[in-house]
Amino acid sequence: QVQLVESGGGLVQAGGSLRLSCAASGRTFSNYGMGWFRQAPGKEREFVASIGWSDSTTVYADAVKGRFSLSRDNARNTVYLQMNMLKPEDTAVYYCAARWGPGISTQLLAYTYWGQGTQVTVSS
Repeated sequence: QVQLVESGGGLVQAGGSLRLSCAASGRTFSNYGMGWFRQAPGKEREFVASIGWSDSTTVYADAVKGRFSLSRDNARNTVYLQMNMLKPEDTAVYYCAARWGPGISTQLLAYTYWGQGTQVTVSS
């Protein structure tokens, strides 16, 4: 089992920044690829970003590419999603997810463990 706890969400004006954190516990964190997904009201959960277990491989959704940056600190069992130049359409609940193995994945079903989510609201 892997437990994931997100933090760092909140209310920010358009153009602002937030940094989300996801703290993991329960298993060897460095054995897991990590991802972030988001879900806006009335919409399906969608992929945001993924990082491999070594921090050398990342992939981003087109909607956030160039604005969001994903990193991980295996010593602290934590991944970070730095979100810059936020837009109202970024408003959603953001979920951290973990999958066993070294690679990245954009697919929701590839992830086994999920956090409870943290709300991000961007005002115009």
